Amino acid sequence: METILDIKSVSDYFALRKQEVLHPLVGIVDFNHVEDSAKSIPDYNALRFHCYAVFLKDAKGCKLKYGGKPYDYDEGTLVFVGPGQVVELTYDDPNFRPKGYALLFHPDLLLGTELGKRIHQYNLFSYALKEALHLSAKERKVIISLLEKIQFELDQSIDKHTKKLIVANIELFLDYSTRFYDRQFLTRESSHQGILQQFDDLLHEYFSSSKPREYGTPSVHYFADELHFSANYFGDLIKKETGDTAQDYIQSKLIQVAKERVFDPNKSVSEIAYELGFKYPQHFSRLFKQKVGYSPSEFRMLN
Repeated sequence: METILDIKSVSDYFALRKQEVLHPLVGIVDFNHVEDSAKSIPDYNALRFHCYAVFLKDAKGCKLKYGGKPYDYDEGTLVFVGPGQVVELTYDDPNFRPKGYALLFHPDLLLGTELGKRIHQYNLFSYALKEALHLSAKERKVIISLLEKIQFELDQSIDKHTKKLIVANIELFLDYSTRFYDRQFLTRESSHQGILQQFDDLLHEYFSSSKPREYGTPSVHYFADELHFSANYFGDLIKKETGDTAQDYIQSKLIQVAKERVFDPNKSVSEIAYELGFKYPQHFSRLFKQKVGYSPSEFRMLN
């Protein structure tokens, strides 16, 4: 049975790791200074974070697995956790000692900042743990340098510049991480090969079945689940592969199927709309005209 410990603040996590709190809303844990092993928190097998957390896990000497396959970077892995997410704790060795760093910051730190307005645009906080960012040696150096800059500010006396500089470096940290994820989409192209074909096959299967009538028009979440990705990671992957969002790609396939069915004179536009999963035919007609330039009825007459 899962026993969850709620991490409601930066201080909660620091208390768990027996580290000194230098700022109530942000902090960095260097696991080289954490003496306790995994068995120090035996009563819990999961943590629920109510703040943002980024873990740099050093894994030299062991191969990590990504999407069920060994990954070829040993230098480190970044895992991003957003407020409300649960991280399960599993250890093969109760004496295991984590290596690396943890950056935690509370949403309140971002209040009144530009980053606070844009933090939800960083999809990486919505990726699943198995979709972690695997760093090269050079990338790891960049990440470490930014952690050092944040730590430098934490070690100083708090003044009017502290928040601005810390938030600026967190933003830079996230921007670099986004760039590195773009690299990962490219370098992991071989492991992603076939995903687009599988997506197409699933779309064909969906529209060829009774699922549209049962579940409605297909969603990104449905196909992400079928392909074992988080919705945001899957969406970003399709965007890199096709240049279109996953939702736009689904709609393009839907319109392609709709065009074929509009040619059937034995079916009304309403029947076709229901077959494609639309609850209201007028919604189908509106989307069709938006994408094709003609209403379904006009398209049928033109052809």
